[in-house]
Amino acid sequence: MQIIDGKDLSSKIRADIKAQVAELKSKGVEACLAVILVGNDPSSELYVKNKVKASQEVGIKSILCRFPLTVTEKELIDEIERLNADDTVSGILVQLPLPDSIDEKKITAHIDVNKDVDGFSAYQTGLLCLGTPDLAPCTPQGIIALIESTGVKISGKHAVIVGRSNIVGRPTLQLLLQRDATVTICHSKTQNLKEFTKTADILVVAVGKPKFITKDMVKDGAVVIDVGIFRNENGEDEYRNSVDLGLTIDERLADGYYYSKSVRLLKYILEHPECLERPFSEPVDY
Repeated sequence: MQIIDGKDLSSKIRADIKAQVAELKSKGVEACLAVILVGNDPSSELYVKNKVKASQEVGIKSILCRFPLTVTEKELIDEIERLNADDTVSGILVQLPLPDSIDEKKITAHIDVNKDVDGFSAYQTGLLCLGTPDLAPCTPQGIIALIESTGVKISGKHAVIVGRSNIVGRPTLQLLLQRDATVTICHSKTQNLKEFTKTADILVVAVGKPKFITKDMVKDGAVVIDVGIFRNENGEDEYRNSVDLGLTIDERLADGYYYSKSVRLLKYILEHPECLERPFSEPVDY
């Protein structure tokens, strides 16, 4: 079994983007991403934080526009129209989901198609379905990049997608079709799911349910991409509560003082993971 190194692939893609951004800057063009965040959903907060951080790492200016859960559709639309008219803003992203009181399609439809970095507008979706995408949604693009990084040729393969959302399942279907895969979409109404997944050369799972796909549902040699995030009964993202950690100290180089200091540093890092984002040259006070 081979584990796909997503972090390595991400680093290469970001390096390429950083070079493109630098080239634009040399021509007097500064890329700027405006992100609209409504409420304080933990998952959305994390996603936005990562997007802003990634933008900054590659040299893209980012603007975070925060709104309370009580925001109205008109207020959001007014903000989008303001950003549409701002020539210094290159792209606009509305973090989903939005509160139930707000029509997501109506809100995203107001984003200028030339600034729609999510690729969710009817215009971008139409181009994707026609096989001439201007900008496909990022998660499906990431799925394709992960599959291609394995060296497996997509053309001629049978790909099975479990999940039919407009964000992942449907656009991934289009991208795979454009690469000449034979694609099957499975969803909540699919009968005998195992019969489909067992035949997949490429299996993409986007259902957000833990242990939904089991070992007996996957054939040997298949490429499996899991893009789902699952939440517990409280609606919270679920993670492992503990992981096995080991700390090895060479007593020939470190005595008890340095051993205890190393343990204290490890404890501090686990309690304050944000310190790992600091430059190596910046000391950590623990």
